[in-house]
Amino acid sequence: MSTKFKFITLCLCYGFSIHAQEVLTKDEAVALALEHNYGVKIAKNAVTVAENNTSILNTGFLPTVTGNAGATYNINNTEAEFSDGTSTILDGAESSNYNASINVNYTLFDGLGRHYNYKRLKEAYKLSELQARETIENTILQLFSVYYNVAQLTDNLNTLEETLRITKDRLVRAEYQFDYGQNTKLEVLNAEVDINNDSINIINIKQDIKNAKRDLKLVLGANYTLDYEVETEVDFLIQLEKDSLFEKAKARNTALLQTETNIAISELDIRSGKSGYLPTIGLTGTYGWNKSNNNAASFVAVSTNTGLSGGLNLSWDLFDGGSTMIAVRNAKVNLETQKLEKESILLSIERDFNNAWDNYMNKLEIYNIQEKNIITAENNFKRTEEKFKIGQVNSIEFRQAQLNLLSVELSRNAAKFEAKLSELEVLKLSGELLNVQF
Repeated sequence: MSTKFKFITLCLCYGFSIHAQEVLTKDEAVALALEHNYGVKIAKNAVTVAENNTSILNTGFLPTVTGNAGATYNINNTEAEFSDGTSTILDGAESSNYNASINVNYTLFDGLGRHYNYKRLKEAYKLSELQARETIENTILQLFSVYYNVAQLTDNLNTLEETLRITKDRLVRAEYQFDYGQNTKLEVLNAEVDINNDSINIINIKQDIKNAKRDLKLVLGANYTLDYEVETEVDFLIQLEKDSLFEKAKARNTALLQTETNIAISELDIRSGKSGYLPTIGLTGTYGWNKSNNNAASFVAVSTNTGLSGGLNLSWDLFDGGSTMIAVRNAKVNLETQKLEKESILLSIERDFNNAWDNYMNKLEIYNIQEKNIITAENNFKRTEEKFKIGQVNSIEFRQAQLNLLSVELSRNAAKFEAKLSELEVLKLSGELLNVQF
C-alpha cells in the first residue's frame, strides 16, 4: 500500500470519527445538569420536604383520634363484711375487667400559635426554594466554567493543529530545497525540532481536554458512552444595561431574598412566642365500652357500660418560669440580626455588582482588542510567509512570526471565554441568570 493511499485512508477514518462524535450544546448541558447534578437533586429534595411540611396534616389544625383498649385479670384473697352483719372469706377469688375507647381531642384556641407556625412553615418553604435556586445558579456557573474550559481548549487545539500543519509544510519545503542544493541541512533540522515541539503541545492539550471533559461530566452528574464535542461559539448580551441590572440586583438577588425571608420568619417567631402568654382551649370526646366480671364478694356479678362523654378544657400557664419571655426576647434579637444582615448584604451586592460589571467591561474590551490584534498578526504572518517562500527571511524569523500569531490566537481564545464568564457572574448577581438564553 502506497504512503499516499495510507494517508488518504487515515484522513477518511479520522473524518468519520469526528463526525461520529455528538455535540453537547449549551442548552443540553444545562438541562442535563438540572436533571442529574447531585447538588441540584439534594436541593430539590429539601424543597420537597419543606413543601410537605406546609401540609395541613403538619399544622395542628386537625383533631387527634386515639384508640385505647385493655384487659385485667385478678386473683385475690378477699374477706368481706356486709351491711347486714354477715361476712365471707374468699380464697383465690377471680375477677376481670375489659375496656375499649375512642378518644377525640381538638384544640379550639392556642393563642394563635398554630396560625403563626403555619405561616412560618410557608415562609420556610419559600426559603428552601430560594436556597434551591441559589444552588442551581451556582451549579450553572460551575457548569459553564468547565464547559467553556473545554471549549477554549478545543479552540486552542485547532490553532495548534493549524500551526503544526504549517510547520510540516515548511519541513517539506526545506527538504526540497536541501535536495536541490538551495539550503543547508540546518533548515531541515530546525523544522523537525519545531514539528516535535508543536506535536508535544498537541499531545499535552489533548490530555487537558480529556481531563476537562471528565470535570464536565462530574458537574453534569451523568456518564456518556460516546465522546462529544462542545460549542465554541459565544454570544454576548450586548443589550445589558448597568443601571437596570443593578436595580434588579437589589430586588432579585438570591442572597438578599433569602435574608428578607428570614426577616419574615423572625417576625413570625415573635408572634408565635407571644402565643405562650394566652390560654389554650380544647374539646375532648370519648366513646367507651367497659365490662367487669366481679368476684362473689361484690353486689354485682357482671357490669357492662357503654356511652359517650365530652368536655371542654382550658389550660393557662400563668407562669412558666420565664421561658416564654426569654423566647420572645431572643426572637426579637434574631429579627434585629436579620435586619442588620440585610443592610450588610445590600452593601455587599453594590460592591460585588460594580466589581463584576467593571470586570465584564474590561474583559469584553480586551476581547475586542484581541480580535483586532488577530487581524494584525495574521497580516504580519502572511507577509512573512510570502517573504519566506522567496527567501527574503530565514526560518527563524518565519518561526517567530508563526509563534506571534499562535500567541495572539491563544490569548484571543482565553479573552473570549473569560468575558463570557464575567457576563454570567453579572447576571447571577442581578438575579437574571435563569432568565437568559445561554
